[in-house]
Amino acid sequence: MSRPKRMLILMAVDAVLVNAALLLALWLRFDGAIPRQYIVSYQQLALVFTVVRLACFYAFGLYNRLWQYASVGELLSIVSAVTVGTLVNITYAYFQMQGSTFPLPRSVFALSWMLNILFIGGSRLSWRLFRDYGLKPVRVRASKPVLIVGAGDAGAAVARELKNHNGHKSVPIGFVDDDPAKQRLEMFGLRVLGRRQDIPRLVEDYGIEEIIIAIPSAPGRVIREMVDICQATPAKLKILPGIYALIDGRVSVSQIREVQVEDILGREPVQVDLESMAGYLAGRVVLVTGAGGSIGSELCRQVAQFAPRKLVLLGHGENSIYEIHQELQDGNTELDLVPVIVDVKDALAVNDVFRRYQPQVVFHAAAHKHVPLMEENPAEALKNNILGTWCVARAAHRHWAEAFIFVSTDKAVNPTSVMGATKRVAEMVVQEISRTSQTRFAAVRFGNVLGSRGSVAPLFKKQIARGGPVTVTHPEMTRYFMTIPEAVQLVIQAGALARGGEVFILDMGEPVKIVDLARSMIRLSGFELDEDIEIVYTGIRPGERLYEEILTSEEGIGATRHQRIFVARPDGVDAAALERLLHTVGQPGWIGGEAEVIALLRSVLPAFRSDRQGLAEDSGAVVSDLQAKPARDTRGFAYP
Repeated sequence: MSRPKRMLILMAVDAVLVNAALLLALWLRFDGAIPRQYIVSYQQLALVFTVVRLACFYAFGLYNRLWQYASVGELLSIVSAVTVGTLVNITYAYFQMQGSTFPLPRSVFALSWMLNILFIGGSRLSWRLFRDYGLKPVRVRASKPVLIVGAGDAGAAVARELKNHNGHKSVPIGFVDDDPAKQRLEMFGLRVLGRRQDIPRLVEDYGIEEIIIAIPSAPGRVIREMVDICQATPAKLKILPGIYALIDGRVSVSQIREVQVEDILGREPVQVDLESMAGYLAGRVVLVTGAGGSIGSELCRQVAQFAPRKLVLLGHGENSIYEIHQELQDGNTELDLVPVIVDVKDALAVNDVFRRYQPQVVFHAAAHKHVPLMEENPAEALKNNILGTWCVARAAHRHWAEAFIFVSTDKAVNPTSVMGATKRVAEMVVQEISRTSQTRFAAVRFGNVLGSRGSVAPLFKKQIARGGPVTVTHPEMTRYFMTIPEAVQLVIQAGALARGGEVFILDMGEPVKIVDLARSMIRLSGFELDEDIEIVYTGIRPGERLYEEILTSEEGIGATRHQRIFVARPDGVDAAALERLLHTVGQPGWIGGEAEVIALLRSVLPAFRSDRQGLAEDSGAVVSDLQAKPARDTRGFAYP
């Protein structure tokens, strides 16, 4: 039905209801015996009263609403429209007074006001009742009984969606909620049947085939407990994603999905200050190093949303840079993208990139991050992670970049691996160069990211897909985890907070045992642990440790304006030792042996220990023999 035709029909119905309300008010006022003089008054006033009310209904938007979705807001609009119309009609009747006689009894206007609300509201809300309860198709036997976990706003949205827009493929049976005040209460005709401990019994009693977890605000610990309870039943398990991410709080069946490993981590939704982020990115030239990597590519995606003047994608691998360049180009043809293939260790090439494009904001994500591989290739870890960071940071300093954000790791805290030690030294490089630079330098430290290259989650998925076994290094191995998008959002937010020299630490929530993650992924994939797929312990690899930390004992922590970002108090940096390390690693053709690498790292990090400690002790004179004094940049920081 066309909109004009629909409006005319509604107006015609309303005209009948308005007059019916006025006549019924007169009938009630005079107990069914309406005096003739008031019949005459009604006939004289009816047309004007009707037009006034229809005009008020139109002004309050009563003809522009989908009444099958009517709620309290629509009822308030009806009350407002009827009230205004009544006041206008009373005013008109006042000017039509014959002598001192009011055309209609005053009580009729009050009765008419109530009846109009009843008639107009009833006619509109009947569409909602008709949609919810009228002419429903008979439920077929193939309908799937569904139990909803959570009787809050999200659970209500899921129940309403399943009842109204699901074609009765899934039929909600009831709710489960731990709140004692909600037990045995009803919502949408569905009862709260019990608490989470009752789920196995309810699945058996009601033949539940599917369980939907609809508690998006619950922490990961609660979700994990729910998942464990539900997985002990034969019912299929699904979850509603964070309702904060759903437009207008509405839920559709398509958004109810399988439980994923990200759900059991239970991270609070990231709230970012978009205005401050856009303030330092919009209209700027932004450079992202390591732009083809997991973190770098997501940085590019999110930075692109803030309308930079130019986005420079710098990386060493041509295929990964090509892929992110094509992805961004396809999604935003107006964005000025510059793909650049450069090794961050090549100081001349890096400096040339800065000279050509003059980036104002730099995100340095390029790094070697794989712990066991860097134990086997320690010299490359030093060159890429330390020298590479120094080359990019020095170029940012020389070309007056506004901000430089270094992406670090929690493995930089009290490092036991070469990779972690190189990232800690790179943090020191950023802090030291910040002391005399106009550029706002800062580092951002966080834990493992799900889905990144080298993360255990993709490895577990591959192992599960081929039937196992799933390999875990140690039953007590524990790590912090974040999703890539939330980590990158907080990195960008930290850039807005940076004033120079900070090491920002992201709130990573609760640490997760790797073996628990493996067990959950096996169950979420529909397999039985040990029966279908087993877990095999392979032993701790070189450079690994059981637990990660976020702070050294000397740093301490302070708050920032963002509740999920903290700042460490910087500890002391031995600038002379740092310069010697940079001078040595920056020598053309330098290829350090394992002993020399560890000795160099220990010259800056005296407490550094690794499984190659003996090599370091055997070569303790390596660093002291290096007498070459590095030249000094006129703007303050030494360089080879």
